[in-house]
Amino acid sequence: MTFGNNMKEALFSLKTSRWRSMLTVLGIIIGVASVVTIVSIGEGVRKQVEGQINILGSDTITVRPGKSVTRNSEGKIIDVNLLASQSNGSFSNNDYEVISKSKNVLVSVPFSKISAVAKTDEREFLDGNVVATTSELPKVLKQKVLYGEFFDDKNPNKNIAILGKKVAQELFNENVPIGKSLQIREEQFIVGGIMDNYANNPLSPSTDYNRTIFIPYETGKKISGGQTQIYQVLVVPEAIGLTDEVAKNITINLQKAHGNQEDFTVLKKEDTLAVTNGILKLLTSLIAGLAGISLIVGGIGIMNIMLLSVTERTREIGVRKAVGATNRQILNQFLTEAAILSLAGGFLGIIVSLVVDYAIALFTDIVPAITFPIMGIALVLALAVGVFFGITPALKAASKDPIDALRYE
Repeated sequence: MTFGNNMKEALFSLKTSRWRSMLTVLGIIIGVASVVTIVSIGEGVRKQVEGQINILGSDTITVRPGKSVTRNSEGKIIDVNLLASQSNGSFSNNDYEVISKSKNVLVSVPFSKISAVAKTDEREFLDGNVVATTSELPKVLKQKVLYGEFFDDKNPNKNIAILGKKVAQELFNENVPIGKSLQIREEQFIVGGIMDNYANNPLSPSTDYNRTIFIPYETGKKISGGQTQIYQVLVVPEAIGLTDEVAKNITINLQKAHGNQEDFTVLKKEDTLAVTNGILKLLTSLIAGLAGISLIVGGIGIMNIMLLSVTERTREIGVRKAVGATNRQILNQFLTEAAILSLAGGFLGIIVSLVVDYAIALFTDIVPAITFPIMGIALVLALAVGVFFGITPALKAASKDPIDALRYE
């Protein structure tokens, strides 16, 4: 029997029990959809974060509290501690001064989180951050002030607030509330500017600058009683060629200030990319591996339905063998049915993943990246799973004795 005939027989058999066939491939659909969607999300997040890092420029150095990476003797990152930034507190104002005064540092911008709720007479803004920083922030972040202007250093204690776009909309119910007032820790602040829309970092939703209120650093120290909580400092060297030297100087100076302990992390652009890619690869591989278990469950479902099919079609197998069908032909027929089931599940799973990716992009800040190679791999895996689990039923069908099969009722 030719492959074409096997296909016709298989399709006819599956059509006669289409609902059972659909339920059989459900596991394959879920498995393929899960794997493709997860990998697409991981790749999309990687591209978003990489785009943000590239915007900062190749010379920007990021300094954070907590030892989040381990390096080898050559200075290359070999391990990442995902919990470091959440479990090791923050920098003090003294740490910031040490970083700022390091040799060949041109600009250093602190990000000091102020524990406070911003409010007006009518509304409160609860879902966001108040960050104390310096006037160099727009330049370092490569971010425009859409309306108004950012505060300067002429009067560092001035109560001026610069709002992210979403803060302006939710706190004042308008896009340009320039000159209006709000309260932060019982202090009155005047809105001096509105930041342009900022691309979010899906890995760090707490640093959504569209939902952030920026105030002058000295003002932030004043309203927080001098207790600064600096969670990050961005540093720009005097020249691009000095990036390595400046990173080394900052490391040495902070170690001295911390009693020769390296309880902080200094990251250049390539280090930040390596850490991000490492985290995403780990998480994506882990979750995709768990989702891939659905493929195995789907394969078991195919095996069960094929074994049932063999039992139901025992007389058919006997008749075909009686008229000359070989064991190989019977084997091929049932393997073809298993392959069609798994491929159908694979294609439907890809369609489901595309719909899910579109919904994620529509309703969240994450933009999944369509990865055609992963789709191809998922289809091949689905086919392999179907054929693997279809071998046992096919062998059982091929090994049936035609006389016993014809007597079966």
